[in-house]
Amino acid sequence: MSLAGKKIVIIGGTSGIGFAVARQAAAAGADVVVASSNQDRVDAATKRLGAPAEGRRLDVADGNAIAAFFEQVGEFDHLVYTAGESLLIKPLVDTTPQEARAVFERRFWGAFLSAKYAAPRLRDGGSITFSSGVLAIRPQAGTVLAAGITGGVEALSRALAVELAPLRVNVIQPGVIRTELWDASVPDPEAFLRHAGTELLTRRVGTAEEAAAAYLFVMTNAYVTGVTLGIDGGAALV
Repeated sequence: MSLAGKKIVIIGGTSGIGFAVARQAAAAGADVVVASSNQDRVDAATKRLGAPAEGRRLDVADGNAIAAFFEQVGEFDHLVYTAGESLLIKPLVDTTPQEARAVFERRFWGAFLSAKYAAPRLRDGGSITFSSGVLAIRPQAGTVLAAGITGGVEALSRALAVELAPLRVNVIQPGVIRTELWDASVPDPEAFLRHAGTELLTRRVGTAEEAAAAYLFVMTNAYVTGVTLGIDGGAALV
């Protein structure tokens, strides 16, 4: 199934994996709408993507804003949700309820509400693709919150695939991917990424482009739904 002429909305599409998805979809002939909470990033991403890409500011922690956003977008073909701030890597005893709720607002409830308001506007043959992470199946100390959210997103996706059928719903489960996400998540991102790569079967971490290709696969394969697709360099096996 070609993406040429399709309208794709990518929430979180101004940086990292989301931007790579937008760039690959645009190259495949899709009309792309990217959304982010930061207007400067929206403007920069739209400029890099070129016409006919559109950019809109959206705070996914604001449910009313999400509803208004999809009303403005109108009918479209595919939704990709990659939004989320830097990872909160912290022991449970040091994590405040306020911190936990703030992360859930963007990574889980933002995805939930995006699906709610997008589903009635998706055309026949459309799809929703969420993002989780390998921590859902291989948690580490200090990642209780991230593991809980990613696991929740995967369960949400399976339930929605059943409820919204024949609309398709899938999840991409990235491992460690080289993006700017790590800049605010760990003290020394480059050292972290080098070390993480040595522990993988691929002996390196992944690229945003490699992860983005998985999103395009589940959008274009009309027989794929209810699936969690791992792109993790073998992290689930080590």
